[in-house]
Amino acid sequence: MSWKLQLIFTLLLLVLIGLQLRMWVGDGSFAEVASLKKQLAAQRAELADLQERNATLQAEVDDLKSGLAAIEARARSELGLIREGETYFQLLDPQVRRDE
Repeated sequence: MSWKLQLIFTLLLLVLIGLQLRMWVGDGSFAEVASLKKQLAAQRAELADLQERNATLQAEVDDLKSGLAAIEARARSELGLIREGETYFQLLDPQVRRDE
């Protein structure tokens, strides 16, 4: 083989090695694409959770806008609302003793 052919062969081999390195290690490599797919799946799962949470909050907002029953139920559970004429009972755990 002449030295020109050997030079061309060597240059082509170097180009091939360079392209292989870029395919496996560089930007847009298989590893980067796999990492991006994993990130995309995680973001899609988070998006689904957030959309479900938004739907729940929107339903709660709609319920609070439309009726007093939801407002009253929330006031009873969170603020301890007692209506006029109702009797308040506080139940204590029988295991817990006071003043001993």
